[in-house]
Amino acid sequence: MNNFLYKLGKSAATKSRRVLFTFIASIVLLGGVAGAVGAGYSTEIRLGNTDSQKASDLLVANFASASGDSATLVFYSDGSPGLLEGTGADAIKNSLTEISGQADVESITPLQYSADNTTAFVNVQFAKMASDLSAEHLNRLEASTEKVTSAGVESSMRGPVVDRWRDRMPPVGEFIGILAAIVLVTLLFKSFFATLVTMGAALIGLILGNNVLAVVSGFVDIPSVAPTIAIMLGLGAGIDYALFLVARYRNRLRLGDDRITAAANANSTTGTSVITAGAIVVVSILGLYVTGIDVIGRMGLAAAIVVAVSAVTSVTLVPALLKMAGHRVLPKAERKPEESKSTPELVEGRTSGRIASAMAKKPWLSTISATVVLMLFAAPAANLNLGQPDDSNRPVGDTMRVAYERLAEGFGPGFNGPLVIAVDLKEASDKDQALTDLGANLAGAPGVAVVAPPQINDAGDTAVIAVIPTTAPQDEETSVLVENLRTEVIPNALGDSGALAYVGGQTATFDDLAQKVQDSLLALVLVVVGMSLILLTFFFRSVVLPVASAFMNLLSIGAAYGVVTLAFQTEAGAQLLGVNQQPVVSFVPMLMFAILFGLSMDYNVFLLSAVREAKDRGESARASVVSGIRRTSSLISTAGAIMATVFLGFMLTDETEVKMIGLGLAVAVIIDVTIVRLILAPGLLSLIGEKAWWIPNWLNKVLGKPRTLE
Repeated sequence: MNNFLYKLGKSAATKSRRVLFTFIASIVLLGGVAGAVGAGYSTEIRLGNTDSQKASDLLVANFASASGDSATLVFYSDGSPGLLEGTGADAIKNSLTEISGQADVESITPLQYSADNTTAFVNVQFAKMASDLSAEHLNRLEASTEKVTSAGVESSMRGPVVDRWRDRMPPVGEFIGILAAIVLVTLLFKSFFATLVTMGAALIGLILGNNVLAVVSGFVDIPSVAPTIAIMLGLGAGIDYALFLVARYRNRLRLGDDRITAAANANSTTGTSVITAGAIVVVSILGLYVTGIDVIGRMGLAAAIVVAVSAVTSVTLVPALLKMAGHRVLPKAERKPEESKSTPELVEGRTSGRIASAMAKKPWLSTISATVVLMLFAAPAANLNLGQPDDSNRPVGDTMRVAYERLAEGFGPGFNGPLVIAVDLKEASDKDQALTDLGANLAGAPGVAVVAPPQINDAGDTAVIAVIPTTAPQDEETSVLVENLRTEVIPNALGDSGALAYVGGQTATFDDLAQKVQDSLLALVLVVVGMSLILLTFFFRSVVLPVASAFMNLLSIGAAYGVVTLAFQTEAGAQLLGVNQQPVVSFVPMLMFAILFGLSMDYNVFLLSAVREAKDRGESARASVVSGIRRTSSLISTAGAIMATVFLGFMLTDETEVKMIGLGLAVAVIIDVTIVRLILAPGLLSLIGEKAWWIPNWLNKVLGKPRTLE
């Protein structure tokens, strides 16, 4: 591979302006294609052969009026005479009349009032799914309810349509991450042009990757949260990849290479590590498809696309930019070619080298101590509670939280998580009797507050029944109710009537998602770890190092799980973060595992490449470990600091799942570049010694000619 990358780097450096123009033109072209194919992101969750998915599919096929998404409008007034009469009541009626005539509005339910008449709500049913509507639909709703607010009545709204199209927080976190990265890279390289090449290549790769993702979204349903996760990961990885290439180029200049040769040599050595690291990240994330959960697999696909484009951009665009920058990527004192030739390669990481040397001298102590500390970090994950945060977890004052709280106060906590019972009557011998029996059994089930009368479609072969639980969507009792309805209440009610009924709705869907995550997590771990071991075996020509790397990665990931559990599931952690105590979003641990395993392997690849170079120079096993850590510590520490800052910046978003992922990834990276890199790695690798590079002869022959590092 390195011969190919050498030629690629040399060609890109020779035709640097053409390469840069090609990237810019590709961004513009893909942006136009994305607009032409109707790029867009979906909020739909499909869960295969689950009860909630069957309910959704039945309603979409046979109950058009119930198959679209909705918006719930909530009105509140604590003054006399409440909402029954007066200017406020008139404003509400006028507003609803206006809304009923808006585009794609299928129906509006009658106003329902709380017992004290202070709270009222309606459901605005649209003919399409939220992802098929637009921000204009929500803007029209908001404009109509402003008249109600002007009359002195509080108005708020929630539901899929509101969630999909409401205004999001500006990308403050992204900007903070980029600004911090610029500062850190500048402090490391002490050159404006080195920073410009690093950040410029990373941002161009990120923009290009997101344009590719936008085009893909015109043909494949990509979840709406996926682009944010992809940007988070693509930005961190892109900066890392460019950072390592720029550092190697600077060293090649110091050794006397001209600009084109230096770019080619950097690409053939560090570029190989970049492609390998990127491939491991992509393989790890695409491993999410083994879960069989479309929404999670497509989140992985989105992130993999952006990371892959970032890696390819690094080995193609960075050599071109480096040639254009030339010796200006060096500090001012080294910029003249004759001075850079006489300047020896910088000795970096003296402190980290001393730490690594001390850890390597007492390998059992350092290995066991680091392992125990990381396991203590991971211990809280034993109480990890998977679920789905609801609108009560949104920021104070958010319209969706206000609506949630008003409905809970006026109608009960279960009102915010209604269960939708979809009834298939095609084979029913007596449809009316089947619906009567079902309604009676539902009403008598423990945990049910209200059962609405059944609504039947025009063909008379499908019915839908709304069930209001007595408990809130996040409560364990609500999940118990869902399970009881499916296994006991509905089968007993319908018996041999020929009718079939499925429990759906958002609450049931999230329960099914959490269950599928639990059922498929082990398969994901086995696939991701297995594929990574294969790639690393090919790259390092060792069967021992990949296993050691996997061990270190799993400890880092476990520690990240523990911190996320403490941060969001405990009162103290939630208060510290300024969020509500809540369960961990069901797909977050799975997504974190796939991403973190790949990212941690990134640093392992760069570190172990340096260790191998030292070994190839004739150093002992222990000395090569210390040398590798010393040589890479500044770069890996800076890269880790950049990535952690980027991830932490995303905690400023109002998307709960992004907060959790951002915190988990940041914690794992910080642990990786400190405890793992400086304590566990030197101890463990010193324990293994020369055996670290062992590989069976037959496997070595199968893999072919080994790669060279220089």
